[in-house]
Amino acid sequence: MSHYLSPPAMHDGRVTEAPTGRTILHVDLDAFFAAVEQRDNPELRGKPVVVGGGGPNDRGVVSTASYEARVFGIRSAMPLRTAGALCPHAIFVPVNGKKYSAASKQVMEILRRFTPQVEQLSIDEAFLDVTGTEGLFGSGEEVARRIKSAVSEEVRLTISVGVAANRLVAKIASDLKKPDGLVVVPAGTEAQFLAPLPIERLWGVGASTRRALADYNVVTIGDLAALPTDIMVRRFGTHGASISARARGIGDTIVGHDDGAKSISHEHTFDVDTDDWAVLQRSLLALSEGVGSRLRASGMKASTVAVKIRDTDFRTITRQKTLPDPTDLTDVIWKAALALTRKETRGMRVRLLGVAATGLTEETQIQMFTADQDRARRAVEATDELRKRFGSKSIRRASLLDTRVSQPFERDPRGAHKADSE
Repeated sequence: MSHYLSPPAMHDGRVTEAPTGRTILHVDLDAFFAAVEQRDNPELRGKPVVVGGGGPNDRGVVSTASYEARVFGIRSAMPLRTAGALCPHAIFVPVNGKKYSAASKQVMEILRRFTPQVEQLSIDEAFLDVTGTEGLFGSGEEVARRIKSAVSEEVRLTISVGVAANRLVAKIASDLKKPDGLVVVPAGTEAQFLAPLPIERLWGVGASTRRALADYNVVTIGDLAALPTDIMVRRFGTHGASISARARGIGDTIVGHDDGAKSISHEHTFDVDTDDWAVLQRSLLALSEGVGSRLRASGMKASTVAVKIRDTDFRTITRQKTLPDPTDLTDVIWKAALALTRKETRGMRVRLLGVAATGLTEETQIQMFTADQDRARRAVEATDELRKRFGSKSIRRASLLDTRVSQPFERDPRGAHKADSE
């Protein structure tokens, strides 16, 4: 069922914002990892499923929880032990990256049937620009319905879609009626659509910004839109001007082309924002291990490593480094991610970390390795084989099991940890 907003909000006889002339869709697979597991195992359907580990006593975090599990308060990035305490009868399933990647590829192929302007954001979401395709596929709403039907019939999953004139509003819309939702925001009604929503729905509004806005009695996005922009600029600088514009429904309309997957990435949102460098290093290692494993499973190598860092105020930093040689080795990816992250996180409380491998190529030529490289490759291949045969928990790094950070770390003078120099 689709949801529409009423006609545009009027002030002194004028529409608050002019239409952009574009039709943007944001599509988001519902509880993706858990939904794939429930699709493939009928015994899991209708039950609280937690994807991310073998059981509630693991030290890991929740990757995805089914909607039946979310009823108990279980959320992504929550420690597995907390999830087990909230729902003792939850069913815990280890992550199966290869299976999820295959399902994601099917969905992205469906999206590209309707427009070449598809920008894949992650394994389970993407933006589409369907401006001008009405003659072929109908309106933005009709395209959304066709996508939902195709994903349901061919991939046996549900997907939620937001349709709007810009990326910001389309993404917020796709999240409002989950699961299996369709929300259409007609051009010119963006400000009215956003007005009743809580300010935390808006990109760039983190905990400290919310506390500061409370001084002005701002609770909803509409309250924020009504606040004069000059007040926001005096209080927050250029960031204030940006979120003030977003509150009025003004957003980017450019959707980049995505000719297939250009990167493999993993992200982690911390349950509590942290400035503990030891915690950040362990998280980077876990993320790098996930990226490296997926590279090796797909037969790809990366020439560039990128990190994504989001602080407590939702400010996001991305940095990347080109490697001397393309790689699929976890340690190489991790060391590059450490170097990129260390210089950016001094004095910062981190909300989210991400590691991405980009510049992907299929490595077909014969390569010559040094003795150390050869040992490293044989070690990761043996590890991958053990995990394939005995499960993802059969072998893991000591530094991811212990609350302390193992070698190759040494104590840093500022009280955190640093990696040994290469």
